[in-house]
Amino acid sequence: MPGRRRYQVPSQLIHGKFHSKAWDYSHHVVPPISTSTTFRLDSTYRGAEGFQHFAREEYLREKPIYIYDRLGEPNKELLEEHLAIAEGGETAITFATGMAAISAILGVLLRQGQHIVAHKTLYGCTHSLLYNWLPRYGIHTTPVDLTHPEALEPNLRPETRVVYFETPVNPTLELIDIQAVAKIVSHSNAHRSPQERIYVVVDNTFATPYCQRPLELGADFVVHSLTKNIGGFGTDMGGAVICPWSFRDDLLLYRKDFGGALSPRSAWSILAYGLPSLAVRVEREQQTAQIVAEYLSQHPRVARVVYPGLPSFPQYELAQRQMRDYRGRFAPGTILFFELAGATAAERQLLASAFMNYIAKHAYTITLAVSLGNVRTLIEHPSSMTHAAIPPEVQESIGIPAGGIRLSIGLEEPEDLIRDLEAALSAIPETVPS
Repeated sequence: MPGRRRYQVPSQLIHGKFHSKAWDYSHHVVPPISTSTTFRLDSTYRGAEGFQHFAREEYLREKPIYIYDRLGEPNKELLEEHLAIAEGGETAITFATGMAAISAILGVLLRQGQHIVAHKTLYGCTHSLLYNWLPRYGIHTTPVDLTHPEALEPNLRPETRVVYFETPVNPTLELIDIQAVAKIVSHSNAHRSPQERIYVVVDNTFATPYCQRPLELGADFVVHSLTKNIGGFGTDMGGAVICPWSFRDDLLLYRKDFGGALSPRSAWSILAYGLPSLAVRVEREQQTAQIVAEYLSQHPRVARVVYPGLPSFPQYELAQRQMRDYRGRFAPGTILFFELAGATAAERQLLASAFMNYIAKHAYTITLAVSLGNVRTLIEHPSSMTHAAIPPEVQESIGIPAGGIRLSIGLEEPEDLIRDLEAALSAIPETVPS
């Protein structure tokens, strides 16, 4: 077989490696599904050998000895090989959800008394993890506006070990300059011991590896919710950390002991359907997103539209430089964020509610539902839904408007999406009583 690396990444996501230490499936066109939670052992010696090799480097060099699903099984490990290819990383570890993956990498990197610098705006559950749960273990977070990278260095402390952010940011679609942040962290690390090193962790869920690969831009770790675009069909939850080889063992041990293992059925679905179709789905969805963003930006009932593909996007130059597909083409993604025109914030919030309620009852191609990256177009109200864990006064301070609307574009025809959007915009009143 010709060398895999000669082929484009989208082709590799369809065909994979053909031969894998995880499982000899070379005669299967589609990798088979394995659903056994435990595995037969030929002897107690083999069982002991499997436990001794688990989460050690030799486990990666030899054909693994499977013992129990939570430790590892073929579907997860095949998926991990493909995810590493997608992000251009050395290895990947899968988890039951995106939040399990985020918890794992922070759990591996941080100890009591250590410190995180995070972008001021985060997904609601990530915000809760950093500001509600981790302080109970003596780990504290400083929120910083990382859209201005120069704000990072003054907030780095001797005990800082992680710089964490999403880009594009959920839900506002702000961008963080990954290279600029990585450069500042690298400069700080030059004056630190290896034990004091700061690591850059990037949540790449919104962009997907098709649109952006943070490791190529200097990040140390990438996290994903596989539930979103990588899974693509809204049928399976999952998460992943893409990382250097040297962290694989600790992440495997963390998954074993904390129990956030990805289901084999979910791993198989993402492996068989999600990753192979990622490129074609995202390419089509972002073409539609551009058309819908341009339509909304010209509509008199819409106050503003935030989409990295619009020249009006405040960070358009950074978007063009940072968000690139595997062929180097501009890839602004599949998510839009917008507000309706209203005299006050309270009025915009009421109009947004009326607009989305109309969508929920009357639209055919747009579904009121949380999540994103689905083949179906999904609309939601971040302030009261995905970011509800963040107090309203904090939302306001970090730039999440109460009237903001998040739209995740699916595979429907753009004309049909615009038809449903136009009907909803026409149906809501000019003003809504407070």
